[in-house]
Formats: sequence, structure tokens, C-alpha cells
Amino acid sequence: MEDNNRNLILATVLSFLVILVWYTVFAPEPPVPAEQPVAVESQTQDVPLANPESSTLPADLGAPTDAAPQAGRVQIQTPSLSGSISLAGGRIDDLLLTKYRETLDDSSPHVRLLSPSSATAAIQTGEAKPYYAVYGWTPGPGVDPALVPNPSTLWTVESGEVLAPGQPVTLAWDNGAGQIFRRTFSVDENYLFTVGHSLQNNGDAAFTAAPYGIIARHGRPDTQNFFVLHEGAVGMNDGKLLELKYDKITELDPVDREGRAQVTEVTGNGWVGFTDKYWMTTLAPAPGQAFTSVVKYAEGAGIFQTEARYPMQTVAPGTQVNSDSYLFAGAKVWEVINGYQETPGIQRFVDSIDWGWFYFLTKPIFRVLHWLHGFIGNMGWSIIALTFILKLLVFPLARKSYISMAKMKELQPQMEALKERTGDDRMKFQKEMMELYKREKVNPAAGCLPVLLQVPIFFALYKVIFVTIELRHAPWVGWIRDLAAPDPSSLLNLFGLLPFAPPAQGTLLHSLSLPALAIVLGISMWIQQRLNPAPADPAQKMIFAWMPWIFMFMLGGFASGLVLYWITNNLITCVQQYTIMTMHGHRPDLFGNIKSAIPARPRKGGK
Repeated sequence: MEDNNRNLILATVLSFLVILVWYTVFAPEPPVPAEQPVAVESQTQDVPLANPESSTLPADLGAPTDAAPQAGRVQIQTPSLSGSISLAGGRIDDLLLTKYRETLDDSSPHVRLLSPSSATAAIQTGEAKPYYAVYGWTPGPGVDPALVPNPSTLWTVESGEVLAPGQPVTLAWDNGAGQIFRRTFSVDENYLFTVGHSLQNNGDAAFTAAPYGIIARHGRPDTQNFFVLHEGAVGMNDGKLLELKYDKITELDPVDREGRAQVTEVTGNGWVGFTDKYWMTTLAPAPGQAFTSVVKYAEGAGIFQTEARYPMQTVAPGTQVNSDSYLFAGAKVWEVINGYQETPGIQRFVDSIDWGWFYFLTKPIFRVLHWLHGFIGNMGWSIIALTFILKLLVFPLARKSYISMAKMKELQPQMEALKERTGDDRMKFQKEMMELYKREKVNPAAGCLPVLLQVPIFFALYKVIFVTIELRHAPWVGWIRDLAAPDPSSLLNLFGLLPFAPPAQGTLLHSLSLPALAIVLGISMWIQQRLNPAPADPAQKMIFAWMPWIFMFMLGGFASGLVLYWITNNLITCVQQYTIMTMHGHRPDLFGNIKSAIPARPRKGGK
């Protein structure tokens, strides 16, 4: 029994240390209150995002200013998006995600993804950090840059009124020298824009130019600065995943005529853009289209930028060239982006979701959870069902563990006799003990395996709950309205019965503000421990006594979906252990162990 207790303590302490390291090193910082909109002074000059000296780079990629307010806008209206396209540059710079709100409050504003770059528009939308997608053409050798459209060009609407599913809009620009450029925007019911580029040459000579797409982000966005969460540039270059956090982008090596940049030639399939925790804006060339993928940072202007540059195209007189590309701008809904991976064929697009180090676990766990949610319709109950499935998969190991524990109890008399026979000779005792284990086919380490196996599963499920938008604002029952957030209830106000709010997250008092789920977790761990009698060693007994309550405080601030999983896992474990050990003739004395763990009340008079 001593070795059995030692194994259980080892497994429990190891799990405790792993959770402790995870909580102290990787735990997300408390949410930062949203900043109030700040006034932005009117700009009088464009801010260059790239060096215009090279004919191979996009010319003047500056932001349009308030100097051309008459340019007008084309409205965007879909079941998932609302916003507009500025005719100044023909850029998509005003986009709201109408299926998502900033908070759980029904009156909360919709999530804003893209923001205008002009000072007046930025103030009107409450955004001081412009974020937009813009397209243009780079002039070929010997072509005057004034003859190709750039991010400041004023376009006209040639056809269409409101951009909506099945209602494309075409913009046109005539350079006055015989060339007419057209840009056609189409959008589906979700988040994919199809951007068609055409160049019609009515001149007398061949005309050479190359289309490009840019996503620009002025200033560093507010991020969670979480070690295991990727926020920054993301892309795929011929099957190789690109991930660069904003800090890494600012530290890129200088590239000639580029600034700090990473330039990659993509020969077949790829995409590039910026990702947040739940949202993403990505340039995706047509499948099989070669392009140059660029991630760069303009130090002077403080602008982060990703680019998709296409090969030069020479247009003979009297002919026209056409090309299509895609722009994803929206929420990283797995089902949606997986559909775009199938059609139009954006290679490995689901890898834009940050699956983490345990991707070989997070991906299948999420797929099963998503499948369960399709049947159940509630993410909380789906997590509980997923826990049953995971426990079923590891049941063979758990069964061996509990059988081994039962056999260890059977061997206890022989172990005691062995101790008496070997006396103080520890080497002889260990040798004969291992022979006894081998002879009786008992694995003393079997008790550790189920616990150790739970560690990667726990981390993988933590990652799924933390990064997938399907868990964001997903309710369970009652007060649990967001499974991706901590349980909002608090012991300090008796779970809402007292008329005051619990302490704010991040404060010292908040650590004592135990939510209901955390208390249930601690109780479930305590009951699980009571399936075995307390160890005789005082140090071991103390560790066992404190462990559930330490976990209760530590995991109280984790996502409620994860705590729900842990509670369900504990309860299933209790049932499994009790049943299996009973079947092998060693029914745990649960109520007796519980009674022995409760300190006896002293009698009157000290008796």
C-alpha cells in the first residue's frame, strides 16, 4: 500500500506542478478595458508604406486623406457583414461583423474588423488605428507610375449599387492614355470577397503592369500577449505555415528597398494576412497562382503590412487581361474556413486557427466537439459528452490502473512479511519486491498512467476552448453564458444573492472570489481522493488533504468550459474506480474514508 500511495502522490504532484507552471507562466493577462476613441489630427500628406523608388514594388501606398471626401463609398450588406468600400483607392476599410458583438450585452456594438484611414472616418467609427485591404497595379519597366492606379486613385462605379451576395460591384478608372482598369468585387454570405482585376489596353503599344493586394495595419493592435496564442502575420507558402507575431515583425532583417521585411516566392498555393484571436483578414491568390508573399514593417510610420504581389502582365494593344484573387475578412469559424479550403481551394486554410503544439490532439478533439454540438445544440452539454468519449478511449488504461490498485491491496500482507524478513536491507527489499510484482503480474506504475495521460488532453482541450470562436459567448445553463470565460459567479456575494458585484478580475481580492464551478471542482477532487484511505505518512496525508483546495483556487480563473470538463472527468473517474475495484473484491470504503477525513469534535471537558 505504501508504494501505491507513493505512485498516486507522484502522479498527483506532477499534475499539480504542470498546472501550476501553466497557470503562472502561460495564463492570459486580465482583459484591458477598451480605450476611448482618441481624436486623430487631419492628415495633409499620405504616409508611404513602401519605397516607391523601385519599379518592382507597389508605388505610393499611402492612406487617402480628408482631401477627397467627395470620393464616396459603396455599401456592403450581407448576412454576416456590413460596411463600405471607399472609392478613394477602392479599398475595403469599413467592415463590421454583424453576427458578433463585443460583449454578451445585446446592446453591445458589433465587432469592427476593418477601419478607415482618413481622420474624419476614424473618429466617426471610434477607431484610431486604421486597418484595411487595398489593391493596385505596379508599373512595368518604362511605364509612368501615374498611368497605373494606386491606393489614392479615385475610382468610379461602373456597375452595381450595393455589394451583396449575388450583386457584384465594378469600379473603373481610365488613365487617359488608352488603358482602362476595372476592379470587380463579389461577396458570399459569409466572409469571402472575390476581387477581379482587369486591364484593357486601347492604346497603340503594349502595356506592362502587375496587380497586387495589400493588408495594412496602422500601429500595433491590442493583443492578449499570451505565449501560446498567435496574433500577428499568418500565411501558407507552398504548404509551409507562416506565423510571425508583431514583435517578430518589427525585428525582421532589413531588405533592400523594402524596409524590415520577409519576402517569400510562392510557386503554387498560398495565402497571407493578419490574424487576431478570433478574427482574420487574409489575401488568397487563386489556387495554383504564383505570387510573392511579403510581411513587412514600416518603422517610421509604424505600419504592419502583408502583400500578395503577382507577376508582370504585358497587355497587347486591343486586348484585355483578367485575374481573380480572394480576400477573407471575418470570423475564424471552422466550418466556414474549412469550406473555403474545399472551394475555391485555399490550401490548408483551417491552419489559420492556432491549434498549438498539441495540434494532433486539438484538431480531432475540436472535430468531435463540433460534431457533438451539431447533435446536442449546446456547447456545455457537448463538452460533457466529449468527456465521456475521452474517458471511454482511455478506459483500458484506467481499468488496468484500478485492477493494479486492487492487486496491490491483495499483496499488502506479503509486503509486510517481506519488510519483516529483509529488515533494514533496502536493496534486498527492493529486489524481492520487484520479483513479487513480476510474479504476481502487478505494475506499480499503472496508477500513474491515466493521470499522466490527462495532462496533454487537458492542454489540448484548453487550447480548443481558448482559441476557437465556436466557444466564444457559448452558453451552458443558468449563469454560465460564456464557456470561453471564467465562471462569473462569486462566493463573496453568495453567488449573486447579495446586492453587490464581485471583485474585478485581476485584483487581489478576486483570487478569493471562488466561483461556483471551482467549488464543485474542489469537492469532486476531494471525493475522488476519499475512494482510497488516507496514507499513514503524515507528510503524504497533508499533501492529499490540501491538493483539492489548491486546485480549486488555481482553476477557478480558467475558462468555465475547461472547469466543466475537469468536474465531469473527476465524477466519471470516481464511478469507474469504485465499480472496477468492487468487481475485483475490494470495494472502496467511501463513506468510511470521508468520515475519517473529517476532524472529530472534541468532547466536553476534553474527553
